[in-house]
Amino acid sequence: MTRAIDYGGMMHRAMQGLIAEVLQNVAENGLPGEHHFFITFDTREDGVEIADWLRERYPEEMTIVVQHWYEGLIVNQDGFEITLNFGNSPERLIVPFDSVRTFVDPSVEFGLRFETQESDEEDDIEEPDIQPDQPDEESKGSGEVVSLDKWRK
Repeated sequence: MTRAIDYGGMMHRAMQGLIAEVLQNVAENGLPGEHHFFITFDTREDGVEIADWLRERYPEEMTIVVQHWYEGLIVNQDGFEITLNFGNSPERLIVPFDSVRTFVDPSVEFGLRFETQESDEEDDIEEPDIQPDQPDEESKGSGEVVSLDKWRK
């Protein structure tokens, strides 16, 4: 059995932790300045709880805006809960971090995108060819930019 470091999974969890930290700060202190968030999540994911009428309207994916009116923001290790206003109808949403597909704060041009990963695609991943050799004098200090798109799912 070949063991490998799951960099993708580790990065995914780290970025979820970053979102959790940002949302926890907002829950405790409110939104600072012009900050606001667009959060897109998969409504089909286990643990997502939204009103039936919202699920009918957004059967696959939904984007919420956390900006002017929100209340009851609660963050835990698995996700967050928030009440938002939909056409003068307050609705409680429970959103697991595993369902989040994008998190964007346009006020500072910051965004994260989470790609879904299918386990059956793992067999198609091509491993990079890494040769452990010593650099010669000419190549010391020079760098090479390598595109990782080839190994992305």
